[in-house]
Amino acid sequence: MEYWLADTRRGQETRWIKRFAATHWTVNFPRPMMASVVTSAPDALRVDTVFYGSGDLAGLIWDAADQWSHPLLAYDTDRDFRDCVLSFRWRSGGVRTLDETHGPTLTIEGRDQDGNPRAWYVRLWNYANGVPEDAVITLDFSVIMGGYDLPDDDDPVWAGDVDRMFISLVPPGYDEGDTPFAGPQEGWAELSEIACDGAGSMLTIGDAMLPEHGLSMATGYDDCFNQTPERVVGAIHALGYRGAINHYVGMSHYFRLERLGEGLYVSLTGGVLNAPCAAWHRDFAARAKALGFGVIWSLSYELFDAHCWNDWKQRAENGDPALTGWSPPSTLLSPAHGGAMGYVQQVAGAFVSIGLEANLPILFQVGEPWWWVMPGDGRICLYDDAARAALGGSPVSIPDARGALDGAQCALLDAAGALLAASTAALCAAVKAVAPGAVTHLLAYLPTILDPRAPEAKRANMPVGWASPAFDVLQLEDYDWVTEGRPGLTARGVEMATARLGYPIEEQHYLSGFVLLPQQAGQWREIAAAAQASVARGTAQTFVWALPQVCRDGFTCFSIDGEDDMQAFDDIIFPIAIGREASLSPAFSTQIVESPSGHERRSSDWADARLSFDAGPGVRSEADIATLIAFFRARRGAARGFRFTDPYDDRSGAPGVAPSPIDQRLGIGDGVRATFQLMRYYGVGEEAQGRIITRPVAGSIRVAADGVEMTEGWSHAGLGVIAFDEAPDAGVVLSAGYRFDVPVRFAEDRLDINRATFAAGEAPSVPLVEIRE
Repeated sequence: MEYWLADTRRGQETRWIKRFAATHWTVNFPRPMMASVVTSAPDALRVDTVFYGSGDLAGLIWDAADQWSHPLLAYDTDRDFRDCVLSFRWRSGGVRTLDETHGPTLTIEGRDQDGNPRAWYVRLWNYANGVPEDAVITLDFSVIMGGYDLPDDDDPVWAGDVDRMFISLVPPGYDEGDTPFAGPQEGWAELSEIACDGAGSMLTIGDAMLPEHGLSMATGYDDCFNQTPERVVGAIHALGYRGAINHYVGMSHYFRLERLGEGLYVSLTGGVLNAPCAAWHRDFAARAKALGFGVIWSLSYELFDAHCWNDWKQRAENGDPALTGWSPPSTLLSPAHGGAMGYVQQVAGAFVSIGLEANLPILFQVGEPWWWVMPGDGRICLYDDAARAALGGSPVSIPDARGALDGAQCALLDAAGALLAASTAALCAAVKAVAPGAVTHLLAYLPTILDPRAPEAKRANMPVGWASPAFDVLQLEDYDWVTEGRPGLTARGVEMATARLGYPIEEQHYLSGFVLLPQQAGQWREIAAAAQASVARGTAQTFVWALPQVCRDGFTCFSIDGEDDMQAFDDIIFPIAIGREASLSPAFSTQIVESPSGHERRSSDWADARLSFDAGPGVRSEADIATLIAFFRARRGAARGFRFTDPYDDRSGAPGVAPSPIDQRLGIGDGVRATFQLMRYYGVGEEAQGRIITRPVAGSIRVAADGVEMTEGWSHAGLGVIAFDEAPDAGVVLSAGYRFDVPVRFAEDRLDINRATFAAGEAPSVPLVEIRE
């Protein structure tokens, strides 16, 4: 896969936008309140809010430096606002009005003329023409003044070095304190007829439009709630992603809350989704539909811990709740708790209904449902009261899900798996009650479910009740394995999941990613390779996870090697009955310069010979001719490669001798590297000529460490790469034995066969040439 981590534009297309364009405002706010921003017209936006206390404040933000866009799509940084006049019509409801104390205020953050950091507070009512909830506001940044009462409180703004500005929105009961409201208070504000005039009113913005590359995008509401859906969906489209957007609805921003004592807990009072979330997703669905995307609505059993009812949480045997490593943490809902599962079903129905309103085909994903296993000590969290009751009242103790378990413990995991499968089936049924034609997806996170240290955990977390056709599509992700550079575990995990659940590769999706921190951007190499491997094995749809990291690190995908690539390869063997009689011609490329005295200077251009074959001698009958023609047509002449068994050299050791795990050297361990390329050496010592083996015969590979055969702990990751589950220790001598085929293609797009000459005993010519991989 070809990709680039773009840090800036380098000659890519640009266009102009007006500064303060509606699409590029963002929102921010403290928990537990909620807000969202959507574009309602090319020059208009709307902010929806929910307040829970007297100190809640939302900011509608314009950044001088684009912090959220991909570098190829970002607007240029211009901190000088002095040559700009911003005007808009303000309308609002359910928030402090323009004329009130703590009413909408424009906070400008930056530096004064002397370079000292400071902020100015501009009361919008001082620049309004109209009434407190409907007025036209005009802001000339060359003469704008901070302060409450003008001219008495004049505080001249120097807008020549601005970092950001934001308009504050607060509830009618705002007092800068922390008094809880009895119930949620909804509000809204709309900026329409947004205009910016003046010499500084225009900004250059990236206008790249990458060609379609075959990958799809996965993202989540918790990561992009602050941006407009128009900006989010537009970026996905501009970066070349197509198909369905795998959209995780999140675990911390969609719910309504009700107060109990000093806490706020998820609630269905007044509806299912909070108003800002519903408004954002209605616009998101419409934008996706308009650009030709589908939407896979992804919902997990994960919920922000502070707002989760205590009896809904999965718990370890000693009562500890299941908590993730996020800060602040999320928790996992118990599949056995009727209230928790009923709530999840209502949430699923609400999002699916938004999809129906947008006339989208309904695609729904149950995201990573599992019984949590404590990362530190292996305790499995299936002992909450609801789970205990469902599992017989006094389920057997499993102090550590890792390692060997006895029969009773395995039986408990099987029962827990059946309970989990029943909960996901009920969730899918609830979705199909709203949208009968819904296509259901299951997302499984392989490093947890198939943790080699916990071989029995799959009984609970990949239950046989999920086997095809329980879902329409199986989705797999394994970003820990990918970013750690362990493709062997990926290959083995996909193989195990396929075998256990029975979904063919054409009914599977794969999610590749993600890079958690900016300093880990080098991990995109492994993510790109994992995505390419997914495409190569025929996965129906491959996603990159996730958009915020793609934009942050500038991940830019140009192409993947797919069906139409001229290096396309069909992993099929040339008909053996014909190929075994082939003639062979190995060839090198050597430049020879002869001096006047007759001496020569020779330079070898190729490190390895390139083989040519003629399979014609193996054609012995008209049936062979028919087989050959059919095979030639299926390969489209020279367009597609295939396997060919060299009749003279097809194994790691001596001809006719079964491969041994010590036939060929593989490498020396260093404690870090976990992948090694199969090689075939000709000659001895430093002068030996090395040949890369990319097409080993399935099932023939044997591997040894320090001369001792390894029957597990490694896998073939493809193209002759041996991937070890754990990096071999420093100094360990690795070796391998195998049988192999040669990747070849037909040398020509034409195949000449004459019945008369063939009948006279003349063999046709069928030239093949080796492919470099």
